Amino acid sequence: MFKKIMKGGHKKPSKSEANDSSLFGYGNSGSGTGANVVVNHASRPGPSPPGPDSIVALVLAPTGTVELLPSFRDVPVSERQTLFMKKLQICCFQFDFSDTLKSVREKEIKRQTLLEIVDFIQSGSGKITEVCQEGMIKMVGVNIFRCLPPASHENTGQEPTDPEEEEPYLEPSWSHLQLVYELLLRYVVSSDTDTKVAKRYIDHSFVLKLLDLFDSEDPREREYLKTILHRIYGKFMVHRPFIRKAINNIFYRFIYETERHSGIGELLEILGSVINGFALPMKEEHKLFLARALLPLHKPKPIALYHQQLSYCITQFVEKDFKLADTVIRGLLKYWPLTNCQKEVLFLGELEEVLEATQSAEFQRCMVPLFRQIARCLNSSHFQVAERALFLWNNEHIVSLIAQNRKVILPIIFEALERNIKSHWNQAVHGLTVNVRKMFMEMDAELFEECQMQYAEKEARARDMEEQREMTWKRLADVAAQRGGEDMVAA
Repeated sequence: MFKKIMKGGHKKPSKSEANDSSLFGYGNSGSGTGANVVVNHASRPGPSPPGPDSIVALVLAPTGTVELLPSFRDVPVSERQTLFMKKLQICCFQFDFSDTLKSVREKEIKRQTLLEIVDFIQSGSGKITEVCQEGMIKMVGVNIFRCLPPASHENTGQEPTDPEEEEPYLEPSWSHLQLVYELLLRYVVSSDTDTKVAKRYIDHSFVLKLLDLFDSEDPREREYLKTILHRIYGKFMVHRPFIRKAINNIFYRFIYETERHSGIGELLEILGSVINGFALPMKEEHKLFLARALLPLHKPKPIALYHQQLSYCITQFVEKDFKLADTVIRGLLKYWPLTNCQKEVLFLGELEEVLEATQSAEFQRCMVPLFRQIARCLNSSHFQVAERALFLWNNEHIVSLIAQNRKVILPIIFEALERNIKSHWNQAVHGLTVNVRKMFMEMDAELFEECQMQYAEKEARARDMEEQREMTWKRLADVAAQRGGEDMVAA
């Protein structure tokens, strides 16, 4: 990733290119390769050896003249830590990226400085001191922790739109932000980083602010955040319970309050890897997380945006502990959509993956409500729902589970199969239904005939009731007509 960033070239930028989103800021170079700057404030006659607190002071008073700084390779090793701190000061300055013509030279100098710091950390040229580590994390925080712009539906008077149809907002300062994220990533993954020292700076407050940024609309930023948080989770074992709880809280707010969050998919990707590493027997905390957070995530409308990652997490739980299959299937049935056909197709796909990991004992506990729902899907007038439900019979493991419990399952779905054959409008659904019906006939001819007889009797009873209803209405109509005629004669 860093090599891609380094492809910046050394051409002087044109004004129009200064903030071109198609370049992501890679191609803008200042005058002088590797040149950097230091700011001399009016309140100070010249640069003094900086401490970590000086970074904050510089951010509060970003005025002054810009001077070039040498690169790391041009100074003795003994002076590199001091130079490192000076470069961090430069990187704390914030620029207005809404105006592409403003501070073009300064923006490029900061970008080059960030590149050099990233290269310095990655190359392992020298182990940085604790003071420098603290200063670097403060610089990272100054750059990345910010108020995210409101989404298009917020404070604009517009009607809320489908999140899938919205164009993502791309952060205009990405040419700087990307390098800051790259620096943080290199610091976290570096073998030189001592977790006992680093956890003083990458603390709970830092992690919470990092999680807040997952709501960024820029997918490039969310991708970096996902990688960095995953690495922090892996390296800082002390933070693991806190990170899980914080992600839980984000899910709760999304499910029960906002139904709006840009980073649910990325958070679920991290959790997919985390769940894979859970030890057995599984802790009660993890089971509660499944029941209270993951399963309710099937409820929000924009599920299509993160369903693939959610389905993976759910399947991981069942593969880890097959006894959870009953809980998962009943959870799916609880949140099964009633009017959203595309959502039903997603549920049926996830259900197949869960059933593949389900053992016979757990299947028997939930098969009655499960196949009542499948029967309703078979008769859906939306052909994709009916078709996806019939595709379950293409799975050998599911067919074997059905075959073992056919005496319970066939009577539940027999009527749905017969209705499809008689009246479903879609030819593909009709053909698949015939194949499933034939499969049951070959599986147990005696049971099939018994179900057929029961269905015929039920249909006959229904016809008799319909005839009686019609006769009753006819008698009522005749009596009403007769009384109406008598009233007219009396008048």
